[in-house]
Amino acid sequence: MSDFTISRRSVLAGSALLLASTALPTIGWAQTPKKGGRLVVAADSEPRNLNPAIVASNGVFFISSKIVETLAEASFDGKDGLDPRLATSWEGAADGLSVTFKLREGVKWHDGKPFTSADVAFSALQIWKPLQNLGRTVFKDLEAVDTPDELTAVFKFARPTPFQLIRNALPALSSVVPKHIYETGNIEENPANNAPVGTGPFKFAEHKSGEYYRLERNADYWGKDQPYLDEIIYQVLPDRTSAASALEAEEIQLAAFSAVPLADLDRISKVPGLKVITKGYEALTYQLVVEINHRRKELADLKVRQAIAHAIDKDFVVRTVFLGYAATATGPVPKNDPQFYTTDVPTYAFDVAKANALLDEAGYSRGDDGKRFSLKLLPAPYFNETKQFGDYLRQALAAIGIDAQLVNNDSAAHIKAVYTDHAFDLAVGPPVFRGDPAISTTILVQSGIPDGVPFSNQGGYKNDELDALIAKASETLDPAARTELYKEFQKKVAADLPLINVAEWSFISVIRDTVGNVANNPRWAVSNWADTWLEA
Repeated sequence: MSDFTISRRSVLAGSALLLASTALPTIGWAQTPKKGGRLVVAADSEPRNLNPAIVASNGVFFISSKIVETLAEASFDGKDGLDPRLATSWEGAADGLSVTFKLREGVKWHDGKPFTSADVAFSALQIWKPLQNLGRTVFKDLEAVDTPDELTAVFKFARPTPFQLIRNALPALSSVVPKHIYETGNIEENPANNAPVGTGPFKFAEHKSGEYYRLERNADYWGKDQPYLDEIIYQVLPDRTSAASALEAEEIQLAAFSAVPLADLDRISKVPGLKVITKGYEALTYQLVVEINHRRKELADLKVRQAIAHAIDKDFVVRTVFLGYAATATGPVPKNDPQFYTTDVPTYAFDVAKANALLDEAGYSRGDDGKRFSLKLLPAPYFNETKQFGDYLRQALAAIGIDAQLVNNDSAAHIKAVYTDHAFDLAVGPPVFRGDPAISTTILVQSGIPDGVPFSNQGGYKNDELDALIAKASETLDPAARTELYKEFQKKVAADLPLINVAEWSFISVIRDTVGNVANNPRWAVSNWADTWLEA
């Protein structure tokens, strides 16, 4: 029996949170799974669209991954970090122009119809490529999906596409939906987007707005004797303090995605019957980033960007904003990614004197009021930490004579202001690193991204050399050569600072010790929970 109760000081100092990914992949409080029971989970939001094939985001996956399955899932010990789901194998051609998937036999949709390669082809060509927020980039060169039989899907690419990228994208970007439900009418307006029909271990049962989502056991699931649970209830608790109270009162059994405030974790870890767990998020690293609008003359100057980087005390941010539950960042790839991360990048030590000197060199002297110039600063409203960092950044900039005027918006207004209207000078963003720079990272600095794409380069930054490197990496088939290109990518981003990476963090789960098979894969919170169970 493993005990993963943690304390902020002993386990998560510095980068320990992010470097713990190699430790003991399975957590269980008892040895033999039991069948039955209702798992009640805290949910802090109600996604407008529950179709993960269209909206590849953790808020959607948290619920829908139990209903709608992907071709493969992330794994601690599987080959290439993957475990089979709807696909049992995948093989890339040497020329990078095709990938062949062998599909699982005997799988049924929740309405009883058989799952076939036609569903995969439809999902890939009609949804992932043209509609999905992340798939638009990864599958941009996908031109056809051949289906020689019902259990084979051959992806054909117009240009060489790295098999390494396709493999890395499978857990987040390959949710398969039923062709027979989506082939008629407007896909984006299909009612199944909010009442999903999938192949997963649980069926969508009901949603009562403001109260709960209810999922029920799929008795015809392909997994032998799975799922173990009868039901999953997502109790809508938008106030994070209420999640802690509900856990202590035994009204819920799980609060994932740091639904319990960081400041409460030391106390709640001492409550009998509760465990605080850091595992299960290794493939979902969030990054605290200062987004920069390069259309602003001052910010187009590298010395100004360097000055801002030197003005930020990253260690203080980790200690104070994240209470130690984070790590300082060195660049656009997080430290916990062993495949691509490099330490060989320029760094910017906290140095207010140097920051002031750089601004003086750039020609921005202080006025009589001590101010050099003013900027509009928009912190993302999604997390307390992004908002708190906005307050800190305003003070840090004031110390070097930059007057940052905070603009706090709700989520919709923030996304419109930053990613459509470009009505910002600096913004605080929390992009997610999803296992490969080409999935959700290069888009943060690549030029030519259309207006309105969230978590992309909407700051007007353009660097032909960096764009060329990104393009070359996107077509490099050899994994070792491709990895080296992304290490060079990190160096260039850290040197030219199109944005400033400050910290990287994962999440915390608080769970009752009656829940078994917890955190047993690197995307556990957004995986299918087929093997999760409850003690009676």
